[in-house]
Amino acid sequence: MLTSFCPVICTSRLGESRSFYQALFGFTATYTTQWYAGLSRPGGRQHELALLDHTHPALPEALLRPVRAVRLTLEVDGTAEEWDRIAVLGAAERLDRRHLVITDPNGVRIDVIAPT
Repeated sequence: MLTSFCPVICTSRLGESRSFYQALFGFTATYTTQWYAGLSRPGGRQHELALLDHTHPALPEALLRPVRAVRLTLEVDGTAEEWDRIAVLGAAERLDRRHLVITDPNGVRIDVIAPT
């Protein structure tokens, strides 16, 4: 049985990425070092995300580069205020009234959707 799921983004912009996910999606730092940031969202469901400096020597040779291609889909509260806040902070492209597309500091495409 799956008990945890935590995507890890290898990045050359650790601080900027941490600030992005904290400001737009309410993540809080649960553990940080010079090369790593563990982020989570409080609440009934545990949502986690990790950011890792792509030059860290613990990474295998093949992974010693920033993220190249990944797409995240995040579901958020569909209120107009929440949509406006994310759109402004994330320089969003609005596809329709329930779908925004933003890009994080690493070039990760994030589809932000509201429940139907």
